[in-house]
Amino acid sequence: MIDSTQILALVAALFFGLALVLTQFGLRYRGPLQGAAVSIPASTLLFLAASPVLVDFSQWDWRAALIFAAVGSLYPAAVTVLTFQANRQVGPNVAGAVGNLAPVFAVAFAAIVLGAPPRLWDVGGIAIIVIGVTVLAAGRRGSIGGGSWSRLALLAPLGAALIRGVIQPGVKIGLETWPDPYAAALVSYVVSATVVLSVSLWRDPVGPFTGDRRGIGWFVAVGVCNGLAVLTMYMALAGGAVAAVAPLVASYPVATLVFSALLLGHVALNFRIVLGVAVTVVGVALLLMKDG
Repeated sequence: MIDSTQILALVAALFFGLALVLTQFGLRYRGPLQGAAVSIPASTLLFLAASPVLVDFSQWDWRAALIFAAVGSLYPAAVTVLTFQANRQVGPNVAGAVGNLAPVFAVAFAAIVLGAPPRLWDVGGIAIIVIGVTVLAAGRRGSIGGGSWSRLALLAPLGAALIRGVIQPGVKIGLETWPDPYAAALVSYVVSATVVLSVSLWRDPVGPFTGDRRGIGWFVAVGVCNGLAVLTMYMALAGGAVAAVAPLVASYPVATLVFSALLLGHVALNFRIVLGVAVTVVGVALLLMKDG
């Protein structure tokens, strides 16, 4: 029987997968940093607009807020830029599949910080995920939509997976002190928006406001999807263990493949990519069986 925590984690995966595919449309008109300078502030404005209704500021906890702010300095800011860059270099399917390494980092970090070591079942699932990503990156070059990429291009999605995995136990610690997922998302997004806008303006003072305006709408849509994904992931973390939530969220390559087929009909998937994604999803399923 699937509980509410698992449903929330799966909803997060759905929105992460959709955002990854929509990013492909935005990147036709704006670069990764320019896109992040639109998508993250767009999400932040939505969180700020709803905060008077959804956040009980009388319960404000400075310790938790500082943890959420520390998370926000990296997530979603750094992860968004890395994910957009990965999307540009290797496409949404490979970027999503390498993102499956996030639960590996999440479970390992949770064992260190939260004192929750993985069980044998967890180790087996994680090992299969690693094998799947290894299969995915086995070739010197791959092909997605006619483009080619080297194994060095996997560093961007790998870095995003590392950050995404590390922040989940961190958010869990903050939520144990202040169990308000919306407040966690609000604080982290405010900090992330500040970081990405500062970096974008430092790199190019007029950059975020120039370029093809057709990309703005796409990145606003990406921001909404990512914001909903982060919020539902935080809601799942508030009610469940990191080892239970992280693998479910990491199943978003399945959603990426579905949305790619629906929205990016020109995307060509070779056997290695399909096999790599399939094996990583099997690893996620194995991790989930202990909770079924």
